[in-house]
Amino acid sequence: MSKLESPRHDEFAAEVLRLAAGNVAQGGGPFACLVVKDGRVVAKGVNQVTPHKDPTAHAEVQAIRAACRALDDFELRDCEIYTSCEPCPMCLGAIYWSRVKAVYYCATRAQAAAAGFDDSLIYDEAAKPLGARLIPFHRVGEATSNAPFEAWTKLADRTLY
Repeated sequence: MSKLESPRHDEFAAEVLRLAAGNVAQGGGPFACLVVKDGRVVAKGVNQVTPHKDPTAHAEVQAIRAACRALDDFELRDCEIYTSCEPCPMCLGAIYWSRVKAVYYCATRAQAAAAGFDDSLIYDEAAKPLGARLIPFHRVGEATSNAPFEAWTKLADRTLY
């Protein structure tokens, strides 16, 4: 049986979809996420953008933060993510930074867009040169901008990530 034929995928998918639907009933967005390690759910997250008034309170970010606390680590190399929808660009970044070994998603970003959660602007903006973006990006502090990196590279006992 291949990994994608595992009966656990259906179980985790059903759980994450129940969480997402339940979150809507509680005033949150229609998104949820599980972090799974060794076949066990170590953390859950639901979209709390509007209740918390925090644009970064997406389900994946919430679950990654909770998993890192639960596992006392900033990396989730031995974990898998199950999410109710294909991750947005911000969550995709958090997923890569957490270094999970796999992501399993239920709905597509096209389905999310049809429900009013369209991330295409962010994907398009990320591909543009800084000067062509809708939000202006301006560089400041050039003369000393490398100082924090110099301090970091000189630190003998730094933790690489």
